[in-house]
Amino acid sequence: MHHHLLQSLRLCATGSNPFPSKTLHAHILKLGLDQYGALPNTLISIYSKHGLIKDAHQLFDEMPQRDPVSWASILTAFNRANLPNRSISIFPNMLVHDCLQPDHFVFASLLNSCAALNALHLGRQVHAQFVLSAFSSDDITKSSLVDMYVKCGAVDIARAVFDTIRLKNSVSWTAMISGYARSGRKSEAVELLRDMKVQSLFSWTALVSGLIHSGRFVSALRLFVEMKQEGIKIVDPFILSSVLGASANLAALELGKQVHCLVTKLGFESSLYICNALIDMYAKCSDIIAAKTAFRYTVKKDVVSWTSIIVGLAQHGKAKEALALYDDMILTGLKPNEVTFVGLIYACSHVGLVNTGHDLFKSMMDDYGLNPNLQHYTCLLDLYSRSGYLDEAENLLNTMPFEVDEAVWASLLSACKRFGKTQMGIRVADRLMGLGVEDPSTYILLSNAYAGASMWEHVAKVRKLMVVTDVKKEPGYSCVHLGKETEVFYAGETGHPMKNEMRVLLEDLDEEMRKRGYVPDVSYVLHDMGKQEKENQLFWHSERLAVAYGLLNGVPGSVIRVVKNLRVCGDCHTVLKFICSIVGREIVVRDASRFHHFKDGKCSCSDFW
Repeated sequence: MHHHLLQSLRLCATGSNPFPSKTLHAHILKLGLDQYGALPNTLISIYSKHGLIKDAHQLFDEMPQRDPVSWASILTAFNRANLPNRSISIFPNMLVHDCLQPDHFVFASLLNSCAALNALHLGRQVHAQFVLSAFSSDDITKSSLVDMYVKCGAVDIARAVFDTIRLKNSVSWTAMISGYARSGRKSEAVELLRDMKVQSLFSWTALVSGLIHSGRFVSALRLFVEMKQEGIKIVDPFILSSVLGASANLAALELGKQVHCLVTKLGFESSLYICNALIDMYAKCSDIIAAKTAFRYTVKKDVVSWTSIIVGLAQHGKAKEALALYDDMILTGLKPNEVTFVGLIYACSHVGLVNTGHDLFKSMMDDYGLNPNLQHYTCLLDLYSRSGYLDEAENLLNTMPFEVDEAVWASLLSACKRFGKTQMGIRVADRLMGLGVEDPSTYILLSNAYAGASMWEHVAKVRKLMVVTDVKKEPGYSCVHLGKETEVFYAGETGHPMKNEMRVLLEDLDEEMRKRGYVPDVSYVLHDMGKQEKENQLFWHSERLAVAYGLLNGVPGSVIRVVKNLRVCGDCHTVLKFICSIVGREIVVRDASRFHHFKDGKCSCSDFW
């Protein structure tokens, strides 16, 4: 009878419906066999697999006699329910109340909890206890140790444990490769992959995804191509979602489109995280229309789907569409998350919807129990600043429950300049000087603020600080994407093969712009030099070179897409508005702050970014 019931329970575990398991449990209770043999431990495991953590915990608490298998089962149940802190908190009862010592399964479960909590110190304590136990040679537990140390960022300790494993399984190999890759240690990760007797999709995924996580996008994409050439079959779409993420970060639209084709060819279009990755990729690659199409074709949308398109629309200056989609999302019954509200408040700041943005800020706390983080406060500050509510912005800065950094104060100082709030600008500038400035663009703001108030001693002090602290601006570069071709330009670059053609085009455009009222704003040049030299510096800014190259080499009438590593300078922003009007072309620039859609002499950011 006991054997038959055990077999029936294990059969129930393979299904997705928990009802048969509960029915069988009731039958076991009637027979009085609920504490017999392996039945209670099996029931805990089954309830865990069905997500019935309360039932599993109740059954565990009611057990008169627990063994290490019972403990391993309940610890695994908590981990599976994403409650690793509960596993850690109840473990001492195993030692104190049940007077039991952990076995290798319990150790593995505890290490999984430590990994999930990023609890390195606790993980090392478990490691020490494992070394002193009778199971110290167990390779499965050592694999869990490798995984724990990798996830806690202790890659070298993970490698030391990895080298002691006699029979290494795919879990330990994959964890170690991932650890090296996520730490940016490409050569060691690749070498380890080469040492594997059998390289699987999952080991390649660990390598490629790990490098993408560490920002090594180009290296990751090259290895992905190599994986394809080696004939590794893509039976799981996760690696494709990672590659789409790399395309998004590089703003490599054509590459993203190729991966999209591969997704379709392999039949992964219905995968939710692939759909979400496509929405994000197209939005970040400046093709918001394709992002909206990808969203529309996502059959079963989750909060990530809605948030991705809302944030994408907000970054592209399409605030009304973003807010309308939020209303649609609420009607579906889905609850927004923290990122959703970042996108929404950001969207409000670009159309001056102060009351709506403020109401959304309150709603996230009152209606959804979400605590605003620094990003939410920064977006609200941006909303007040853009809309001219500078007193409210300054009050928010002085009362927000976070330490305010240089960038936030600089944002308010920029708004003060825009709205002519000289005295407030001086107060903010003084606060910035007290913080200790690091960003070169902040020095420009400070210098202009003091100059606007005729405080020349302070201007001299700012300039002196720049020299003393040896302020060096990060080299500005811009990439222009023309189909499968990408060209990179650095500010002041003069060695390009098409230098003369670009110079002639820019000079012609400059002449026409001046006829239309353009006057170079040399205040954006930091160096102490003459006016003509400053104008020459502006002339060779990287975004202008990229646009000139795009005009000379792109398909006539096509959108020119540029990615810049820094914030577009104010003078170049003016220039690009003139150029798009003169040549009748749309220019899309993704800078460090947002997307700028230049069309018909206007920009989607409304000249505030």
